[in-house]
Order: sequence, then C-alpha cells, then structure tokens
Amino acid sequence: MTSEPVPPGMLSVRVLRGVNLVNCDANGSDPYVVLELDNQKVMTNVIKKTVNPVWNEDLTLAVTNPTTPIKIEVFDKDKFSKDDKMGDAEVDLEPLLQMARMDLEDIRSGTVVRTVRPHRGGAGGSCCLADESSIVWEEGQVVQDALLKLRNVATGIIHLQLRWVKIPSL
Repeated sequence: MTSEPVPPGMLSVRVLRGVNLVNCDANGSDPYVVLELDNQKVMTNVIKKTVNPVWNEDLTLAVTNPTTPIKIEVFDKDKFSKDDKMGDAEVDLEPLLQMARMDLEDIRSGTVVRTVRPHRGGAGGSCCLADESSIVWEEGQVVQDALLKLRNVATGIIHLQLRWVKIPSL
C-alpha cells in the first residue's frame, strides 16, 4: 500500500475540557495539558482548583510524519514541587489525514465522512479513544471530535477537537 503525501497543512487542536480528572491536592488540582508531536510541545493555561476544567484553547502543531500519534499529558501545577502527572493519552492522526487527502469539496458541510472506533492492543495500541469519534467535513475543513481516556490513572477523560488546516498552494 502506497501512502499518498500529506497535503501541506497544520493541525489545530482545540483542547475543550477535562472530565473527572484525578484529584492531586487537598485543596483541588490545577490542571493543564501538554501536547507533543514530532519534537514540538505546546500547552494550555492552568485552570485553578478543579478536576473538571474547561480550557477551550486552540493549539497548533505542524505535522511532519502522519504515522506519529499526538501525545497528550495532563499535569497538576504545583508551586513548591514538581508538577504531578494526572495521566496521559495518545491519538492517531492517520484517520484524520486519510480524510484530508480526499477531495471532499462537493460534500455538504456537517457530513460525517468517517467514524473511528476505539480499539485495544495490536498495531493501533496507541489509540486511547473512550468512545466512537466522528470525522466531519465542516466548512472546507476535516474535523475530528475525540474523547480520550487517560492512561496510568484511575479516572479522567480529555475532550479534544482536531482540525486539519490546509495551507493553500502558492
């Protein structure tokens, strides 16, 4: 199977919210999210004293290797000690990028073009989807809504929206 080149573009990740995160401190956790992809790291703001934070922040990453998953880490900000890890997850970009390679211009905005199901183990073991994830053609862009179950902790979900932003040819 030959892989078509990834169209020139950027990945816009909207970190929407965290749900039922692990409480790390007696007076409430101060969570923030770090996204890592191909040696790039970006992070959200810290939300004070909550295990159900709402960030609603857009972070942008350049995609150089479509087979590399985005790594997501959640931390509790601490003033006087090392920040506590509140879990991690990964999400595969391949399904989103496969849709970005297709000519979807004639499809009505809001159409679900693919559904990604959670899977365990095997080659796709990096997927942390907590539920089915829809990839939608929305106003000229491919958008994936994803709920990710955090690993290495008892509880926690992170809600992301991945948006492939095509760079117009010069």
